Amino acid sequence: MSGPFGAIEFAATGASMASTWMDVLGHNLANVNTTTPTDGEPFRAKYLVVKENSLSQGVDMAEIVSVSGDAPLLYDPDNPMADEDGLVQGALIDVAGQMSDMIIASRHYQLNLQVVRTAEEAYQAALGIGR
Repeated sequence: MSGPFGAIEFAATGASMASTWMDVLGHNLANVNTTTPTDGEPFRAKYLVVKENSLSQGVDMAEIVSVSGDAPLLYDPDNPMADEDGLVQGALIDVAGQMSDMIIASRHYQLNLQVVRTAEEAYQAALGIGR
């Protein structure tokens, strides 16, 4: 990613990553109230793993991983998935952390788009010098 439009290409990788990050966070937050039987697999929050791309300019999404740990047990005897003790598993999600990450991801996306706009204006101004 070099050449005259390197800044735009560089910022585009960041904006793309932030967009994917917001999608993952939205999926996590949408499942915050998901319950499962105590003998099943609980909903686990997903996290985006990002790495520097092979050209050392910008970022690539490496993988999406699930959080580990034990799910919280919730007493909900009216839930059809409850066991004989009235327990179900809650989702493994840190809501406050997810909301904080959503703010950061949103800001990251906005700033990368601003870089694209600023670079485009600079390129347009440079093209106008020869006129």
